[in-house]
Amino acid sequence: MVDTIPSFGLGTFRVAAGKTAQSVRSALQLGYRHIDTAQYYDNEAEVGQGVRDSGIPREDIWVTTKVWWERLRRDDLIESLKVSHEKLGIGAIDLVLIHWPSPDSVVPIAETLAAFQEARSLGLLRHYGVSNFPAPLLEAAVKAPGGSEIVTNQIEVSPFLANRALVEATQKLGVKVTAYMPLGEGRAHTDPTLVDIAKKHGATPAQVTFAWLLSRGIVVLSASTNAEHQEINWDAQKVKLDADDIARIDALDEGKRNANPPFAPKW
Repeated sequence: MVDTIPSFGLGTFRVAAGKTAQSVRSALQLGYRHIDTAQYYDNEAEVGQGVRDSGIPREDIWVTTKVWWERLRRDDLIESLKVSHEKLGIGAIDLVLIHWPSPDSVVPIAETLAAFQEARSLGLLRHYGVSNFPAPLLEAAVKAPGGSEIVTNQIEVSPFLANRALVEATQKLGVKVTAYMPLGEGRAHTDPTLVDIAKKHGATPAQVTFAWLLSRGIVVLSASTNAEHQEINWDAQKVKLDADDIARIDALDEGKRNANPPFAPKW
């Protein structure tokens, strides 16, 4: 059984349900062992189908899903996880995250964490964590009853949003950082600096970006439905950047978010 979140995974945000099962299956057959979905993505059933179709033993695969911010009350959370558990159809979910924190902390974090622990006792999940938590909220969550078991804080990180303060605060609390939108909504593919570094290493700009994140101890979520592209992304783990490469990528930071909906916390 995988007990630590694998450092390189496949994200399924914005992946149409019709393509999800195939993309999950091909990624797992290529070597991926971490698949990320969410209730909000509306493709949990297809993720589960891809896991079952892959031929990879279930115990070797780590599947993450997320509970939407409107379902964080105890009863809502338990019921929504029963639905996710049924849709996925893979047994206990390896990791469940709070997708976005409760706006203005209307739902106390202690209530949600207690509900997670209850859900675990019901066999619905194995681990829990958070997503999109700024440092003060994360610190409060970690200090709450059950907070010491928070596995990760999944946040937006890319060369254009290095998010250093939050990354460092998260890691200092002993919580793993997982990066979503690592390519800055596609900007990384054509950025001149990343293209130049990629040429130096015989790599792609995406591979360089993923290697930069891995060098910071950050869990990467790549996204592709194409098996060939999935394999190329997977091979980013072989790319070794030098100090000059990392400094040049660090300099790309603009501090601009792509994901900042109206219900997002103050950063």
